[in-house]
Amino acid sequence: MSYQFLNFTKEFQSLLDQDKSFVTITLTDIIGSAPQDLGARIIVSKDKIEFGTIGGGKIENAAIEHARKMLEDENSLNKDSRTWNLQKDIGMTCGGKVSLLFEKFQTTTDWNIVIFGAGHVSQELTRNLLRQNCRITVVDSRQEWIEKLPVHEKLKVKLVDEPLIFVKDIPKKSYVILMTMGSGTDLPILHEILKTNKETEYNYLGMIGSKSKRNNIEKELRQRQIHESKFGSFICPIGEDIGGNSPAEISISIIAQMLKNK
Repeated sequence: MSYQFLNFTKEFQSLLDQDKSFVTITLTDIIGSAPQDLGARIIVSKDKIEFGTIGGGKIENAAIEHARKMLEDENSLNKDSRTWNLQKDIGMTCGGKVSLLFEKFQTTTDWNIVIFGAGHVSQELTRNLLRQNCRITVVDSRQEWIEKLPVHEKLKVKLVDEPLIFVKDIPKKSYVILMTMGSGTDLPILHEILKTNKETEYNYLGMIGSKSKRNNIEKELRQRQIHESKFGSFICPIGEDIGGNSPAEISISIIAQMLKNK
């Protein structure tokens, strides 16, 4: 197995792990002269060349353009083959023909999860979620807890001084979980979400805590001029009524609840 092919498979798997859509282009046939060897490969995403080359110049530009059209059209075929005359079709001085195989790998992952807080429960929750087909962002102001999180293609970490400033950057249809240091830091984030009507953009909004914590949160929200009609837009306590109070069991109960809401 060649070194080039090993690099190709490594990058291919990395893009799959990141749930990133891309097209692989393989040079499958050459008649006459061509700027690359048979079997040359390139991987193209919507925004850049992820790996390799099929010769550069006009032929590569034409192939990239075709690949990106495939990515833009959700109804396009996952496989396509093209044979181009390098002079007539591409405008090159070479007189040969090349055949290219285009294979599209379209991500179907739309489960975006944003966790505010990187404490004990979040550590367990994040590790368990990484086994699912999802993308996770963890936001915290404490570097020592951020550093405890695993390094993974599906996981992004945001070390910020004020976590509530990240509210504006939460993708639509996200599953949002508040589990920071306590209600004193959860409440400002929840208030920011509710006052800006962001809760209407999410598929799930939950806060860790007890029933008494929820009562106190609702009291605080009233004092902050949040109307009671919005209280039903967030879940607290979160998690299915299963298991015990260990971080591992709490994390499983939260995942079970989110899966029911998918």
